[in-house]
Amino acid sequence: MDINAQLIKDRRMSNNWTQQHLADACGLSLRTIQRVERYGNASNETVASLAAVFEIDQSDIVVEEREIEVVEMSVPSNPWIERIILSVSSSVIGFLVATYVLG
Repeated sequence: MDINAQLIKDRRMSNNWTQQHLADACGLSLRTIQRVERYGNASNETVASLAAVFEIDQSDIVVEEREIEVVEMSVPSNPWIERIILSVSSSVIGFLVATYVLG
């Protein structure tokens, strides 16, 4: 799940803790703390451990999922363009399947 990596890093640094110290306090590996601070994602168990150590709610750590806006584009219909797109798409799909099957 996505988390607020900057919050974790700020809390750790305000306590003058190294990443190793935080890892030890949480019962996690140093590598996990490094990934949390760098990439901003963590498992439910990691979030629970961090929240417990920092004495905050898990909801304070978790970043809400962002909605992705889908924009629909309208393209004028042209039978020749549709045939070209279909032909190219079929060729690409055929190539990808053959590459996968033949290894």
